[in-house]
Amino acid sequence: MVQELLTAGAAVASGCLVYGMAAARVIKQYERGVVFRLGRLSGHVRGPGFTLVVPFVDRLRKVNMQIVTLPVPAQDGITRDNVTVRVDAVIYFKVVDAAEAVVRVEDYRFAVSQMAQTSLRSIIGKSDLDDLLSNREKLNQGLELMIDSPAIGWGVQIDRVEIKDVSLPETMKRSMARQAEADRERRARVINADAELQASKKLAEAAKEMSTQPAALQLRLLQTVVAVAAEKNSTLVLPFPVELLRFLERAQQPPATAPEASERQRVTGPGATVEPDVAGGEEPHAVEHGP
Repeated sequence: MVQELLTAGAAVASGCLVYGMAAARVIKQYERGVVFRLGRLSGHVRGPGFTLVVPFVDRLRKVNMQIVTLPVPAQDGITRDNVTVRVDAVIYFKVVDAAEAVVRVEDYRFAVSQMAQTSLRSIIGKSDLDDLLSNREKLNQGLELMIDSPAIGWGVQIDRVEIKDVSLPETMKRSMARQAEADRERRARVINADAELQASKKLAEAAKEMSTQPAALQLRLLQTVVAVAAEKNSTLVLPFPVELLRFLERAQQPPATAPEASERQRVTGPGATVEPDVAGGEEPHAVEHGP
């Protein structure tokens, strides 16, 4: 009798152990458990930790609540200004309601991926090429709004959407390169013209200052000679002012002697005028005064 009781107790304990092992579930910290009892949603969502379900009656489905990084495949499209581009993006989303994510949609990951692809093609058709290249923040916000609107009913929240890369045809790349080169050349010419204008103003001021002091021009000439001589050139061209040449020419002419001057004064008289002759010399003519 005792042996039968021990056998029965062991059988009951084994059954309880098997039942406990079949009913025991462990939910991780970043997961939530959704229980279906005979196909219907049962009770509230199970939190992290140890939980029990009815074997062969309940079915526990775990839902990851972490932020999911989902790459969007590259989409070909035509922009509003008729340029063919290829754009890819990435989506960051998370599940905020585990029950809705399981009940409302068959596969919320696949649904979000398809919605992101269609929204990306739509945003390409509504945007210009310049917006895709330089104004991505605004496009990211519009894309996030387009995806988040239907995802709210699925228990999914879109955290962020980013456009990663915009691929252009080779012909468009060459055209943009030529445009950028022309724009930089235009700016370089404007800068050079502005520099010439400023330099001309400064040179005009310097010339005005040098005109008041002729010695400043000579000092500037000497500075130029020193600067040219520092380069060790074999030939040095040194310009001379015309005023300096005239000064040297006047210095070479012999001055008139005193006897010649007195003789000329005696012949002509005090009231005579001097007129040049045909050969370029000077001939005295007497001028009479009185009746």
